Amino acid sequence: MKFKMTKLEKNWVLYDVGNSAFVLLVSTIMPLYFNYLAGNAGLTSVEYLAYWGYAASIVTIIVALLGPILGTLADTKDFKRPIFTASLMIGATACIGLGLSRQWLLFLVIFAIAKVGFSSSLIFYDSMLSDVTTEERLDRVSSQGYAWGYIGSCVPFIVCLGIVLGADKLGLTMNMAMGIAFVIVAVWWIVMSTPLLKSYRQIHSVEKQPHPVRTSFSRLGNTLKSVKKEKKIFLFLLAFFFYIDGVYTIIDMATAYGSALGLDSTGLLLALLVTQFVAFPSALIFGRLAAKYDTVKLITISIAAYLGIAIFAMFLHSQWQFWLLAILVGMFQGGIQALSRSYFAKIIPAEKSGEYFGLMDICGKGASFLGTTVVSVVSQLTGNVNIGVGMIAVFFIAGIVIFRCSAHEKKDENYVLYTTKIEQGNV
Repeated sequence: MKFKMTKLEKNWVLYDVGNSAFVLLVSTIMPLYFNYLAGNAGLTSVEYLAYWGYAASIVTIIVALLGPILGTLADTKDFKRPIFTASLMIGATACIGLGLSRQWLLFLVIFAIAKVGFSSSLIFYDSMLSDVTTEERLDRVSSQGYAWGYIGSCVPFIVCLGIVLGADKLGLTMNMAMGIAFVIVAVWWIVMSTPLLKSYRQIHSVEKQPHPVRTSFSRLGNTLKSVKKEKKIFLFLLAFFFYIDGVYTIIDMATAYGSALGLDSTGLLLALLVTQFVAFPSALIFGRLAAKYDTVKLITISIAAYLGIAIFAMFLHSQWQFWLLAILVGMFQGGIQALSRSYFAKIIPAEKSGEYFGLMDICGKGASFLGTTVVSVVSQLTGNVNIGVGMIAVFFIAGIVIFRCSAHEKKDENYVLYTTKIEQGNV
């Protein structure tokens, strides 16, 4: 039977189309521009990769600290949309600001602000999933979001790529071309977000309290206590921490890795563009497979595939190998992200989706911090970026083992009642 999305589901998917343009910019053109600024300042390729990794790590620490607090606050009735809007505008405004920076350190500072705004918005966006669709449609709608995000982000990216690569013919300097690219991405991001901002209504929520910020801290503390009782959620979050580490690290550092190896910049950009085109149908296929096969099996297959990708990356030296790596990543990237998001939405209380996705973001961003830091440190210590990237494989191994353990745990049907009793002081 043909799957047809509702208007609200489509509006939710459009935000993936909007923010994915920023993701693609961060993983492709932006590291190359930073390499350009770093090269002008006399930084070596190893220093360039390390500083880029450290900047990404700092962002993950900030978001990991803010995420669960903001997520818990956003679960309060009528709070989610305004906080989501604020995060979106911070990210988009900082994206424009990136085009004004001419010094590598200032560029990294503004990049951190933009990434914090972007990452924070995703916490609220992911938690909206249970408000915009039904439980039986979670896998398909989540996969649609990633799929259309991949293909939709290619529209502004191709325009930006044409401006940057054709800067000389257009009579533009590199700084001017990049400034225009950042503006295009920011505008695209905001425009694609507008339908969701207009139509979204928070269905699952907790009632407003006299002191919402103070209450959010209290609720977060209670949730952290109750998660220890629900082993299925706890083990999944632990597994997610490890396996998503490799996924995010590969996304964040793919272009930087290729540049450090001395590969052709244009070839790197085109290869990662191919990743988006491959990821589009792959994410849709995973969504359809989820309707026929167990989501746990599909996530396991995706983690195993990424383990193979990480091992292959250790021996990467040439352009064609990077192209192959880009295609393999595209085949499994959307599936593992979309199914992890929808699977988690199924095993948590819907009315506390914000705070739980905030906890999930701690695991995701904490893992990304660990991954980028490990790659950066090992690369500097050994002087070999291949060895640094190869360390990602360890996290996939841990992730697949713990995820299989979590899959054997049964969902506690009395879990929501238990957490309610905690908040009422009866436990």
